Formats: sequence, C-alpha cells, structure tokens
Amino acid sequence: MSEEEYAGLGDWTPETLALPGEVRQVVAAPHPVLSRPGGAVDPTAVETVQLAADLIATMRVSPGCVGLAAPQVGVGAQVFAVDVTGHPKTVTVHGTFVLCNARVVEATRWKPGREGCMSVPDLTGDVKRASRLVVEADLPGTGKPVQLVTDGFEARALQHEIDHCSGLLFLDRVAGAHAVYQRKVYL
Repeated sequence: MSEEEYAGLGDWTPETLALPGEVRQVVAAPHPVLSRPGGAVDPTAVETVQLAADLIATMRVSPGCVGLAAPQVGVGAQVFAVDVTGHPKTVTVHGTFVLCNARVVEATRWKPGREGCMSVPDLTGDVKRASRLVVEADLPGTGKPVQLVTDGFEARALQHEIDHCSGLLFLDRVAGAHAVYQRKVYL
C-alpha cells in the first residue's frame, strides 16, 4: 500500500472505541494461550472493539505496564495495546493505541535490552530487538490500516506485544539461561 492509503494514529484515540473497558485477569506462564499464535481478527467486530477497550482498561490499572496483548488476558487473538508515555527510556511516543493484525515490515538497528512481562512476573531477561521499526496493522473500531514508524523503547514494546500475538514470550528470545534474571523490583 502507498503511504496515502494508511490512516494515522493521530485521529484515533481509545475513545474511538466508544465502549467502556473492563479490567481482565492477566494469565501467567505456562498458560497454554501464551504459547499459541493468536488468530487474525476483524477490527470492526464488536468483540474485537470490546477486547481493545478491555486491554486498555487492564493496562491502565497495572503499574509499570507499557503494553498488553490479547493472549495475556486469555484470548488467542492478534490484538494488543501499547502506551509508553512517561517511561524514562522513551524516545518516540504515539500515546495510547491498540493495533490488530500487526506485522513488522521493517526492523533495523538491533540492540540488546532488559525486558519484563506481566505474564512472567518473577523474571526479566536481555533480548535483542530492533530499535527502529515499521509496523502495518489495522485500527480497532474503524478498521483503517495504519503504518506506524517508531524507535527506541516504543519499538521494543511493539515487538514484545507482536511476539505475544505470535505465541512467544520474551523468554523465547533471550540468548540463554545466562540472560535471565530474578526480578528485583515488584510492581
């Protein structure tokens, strides 16, 4: 698709969903939904829009959470929310957003970094990720395609959530046992 065919995140907000979100329970490894690829979704379907609202609501009540994917709330679907606003490692910030059926179309400038996860609450690990990223996806509610270009910590957060939608945890990406650590700070 050409650049003109993509909607931007600028005119999409959580309020676009027009539904109140409900806080859902976050599942922990080794729950089987976390290791299965999620299915593609219709971004305009009522259940997808409700899921998007629920992901935002759950993320907002979870201290330190910068992203949450559908598999983490027990739903095998390619939907996730991200908001890195205010995080000290953030360079680029697109605010709060939800993406459906996301796919990485360009990944460059690979760098290692420490990651944690609500579904793996007691561990962190060093994971090498692209620090510049281009993602194509659909916006929930409107169904409009979007192309998101980002970098730094937001790029890392998107890759982490896309992995969840593919049935992968950050533990599947670490270089080995030497790169996994007990979490020192509990949120």
